[in-house]
Amino acid sequence: MTRSRRLRLTLIHPAIGHRVGERYIRSWQMESLPIAVLTALTPSDVDLVFHDDRLEAIPFDAPTDAVAIPVETYTAARAYQIASEYRRRGIPVIMGGFHATLVPDEVAQYAETVVTGEAESVWAEVIDDLLHGSMKLRYHGDRRPLAEVRVDRRLFAGKRYLPIGLIETGRGCKFPCEFCAIQTFFSRTHRTRPVEDVVAELESLKHEKQLFFFVDDNFAGDMKAGRLLLPALARLKVRWITQMSINAAHDEGYLQAMREAGCVGVLIGFESLHERNLVRMGKRFNLMRGGYGNALANLRRHRIFVYGTFVFGYEHDNHRSFDEAVDFATEEAMYIAAFNHLTPFPGTPLYRRLQTEQRLRFENWWLDPAYRYNDLPFLPAAMQPEEVTEGCVRARQRFYSWRNIIRRSRQHWRDPFVFRNYFLVNAMHRNEISQRNGYPLGDENWAGPLVRVQ
Repeated sequence: MTRSRRLRLTLIHPAIGHRVGERYIRSWQMESLPIAVLTALTPSDVDLVFHDDRLEAIPFDAPTDAVAIPVETYTAARAYQIASEYRRRGIPVIMGGFHATLVPDEVAQYAETVVTGEAESVWAEVIDDLLHGSMKLRYHGDRRPLAEVRVDRRLFAGKRYLPIGLIETGRGCKFPCEFCAIQTFFSRTHRTRPVEDVVAELESLKHEKQLFFFVDDNFAGDMKAGRLLLPALARLKVRWITQMSINAAHDEGYLQAMREAGCVGVLIGFESLHERNLVRMGKRFNLMRGGYGNALANLRRHRIFVYGTFVFGYEHDNHRSFDEAVDFATEEAMYIAAFNHLTPFPGTPLYRRLQTEQRLRFENWWLDPAYRYNDLPFLPAAMQPEEVTEGCVRARQRFYSWRNIIRRSRQHWRDPFVFRNYFLVNAMHRNEISQRNGYPLGDENWAGPLVRVQ
């Protein structure tokens, strides 16, 4: 490729899939931070175009020199469909992201180039090789200090995302949870961005957004660094939510600093109410200092709402586990909650264990045409796979019944902003219960075959 004209590069965020005759699920329509990072890393003499498969039809025949697609496990099937459309037209495809790092040999079947690891240290080389027609089959981005993280959201203009600003303040998590792909991707490390970088990014956006989501894998991954960031956030006067491990909820000084810094809510992975399950999944720390009750009481005291997540299908789950979790989440007046089946992601200790035990129903469930969202990809110990799926759906229906929503609302009136959005958020989750169930991985309208690299 010569430099006689500017390079045209198309960036695409793939959907999980598309069901015939239905709009894409609204709660899955958030800004794509990987796209914002790639945009910031791409030199200004490259013409960028961005298509979000969750929001719009992709114009496959529009002129471009190459396509770059970040891939997650749930979006892999659709990403390979999109790649096939471009490769059929003679356009080279670059793939990266979590799934590419977890199973690079699989991804390499559908892309000319695979980027593993983190983009910051390697994207300049990828672009330079693309400009000179000397692309390699593989690139690997090493972990670098997060001072190198930059984002550019200009390609989001005009796209109808949920009105939440996504910000990254850190990456990784040190906990060894068996089912979590984060520990595999980041090798159980945690790094934080410089405070001044986070503040500058928030300053540039705070007049556009009423709420921010800190997408860190674990906001409490380095509480010492957090104590440096929180006073700076307090001066900004922004509202935010994040996800963190439950250990931070036992530190009331930290919770007070979070609330003063604008935190209104946290996502916490409770996962199970059964101690033996928590031990099996490597989350014994959930039981520290009196367990869930003390942690939740502390969060309520500091007016931080909770988005609780629960998983089902572990060895010690039974038919009562679903109702027990719903009853617990209701009694604790959780703002919202997720009741999902256990998912063995490739590259995780859980996937390897189930594979060794010959309990996988679908070897590569994310590509199996028989698999649908909410299907259980493995054989549980005490129930049938269909019983776990049905139990999760019933749990959502109970938790998001109007009676339950109204009951829980009584604990959230003290913060006008939180209360004003409470019914909207709960109604959205209620309306999506049936829409999510059986959702296809990949586009049902798409006619293959997939185009593999020869």
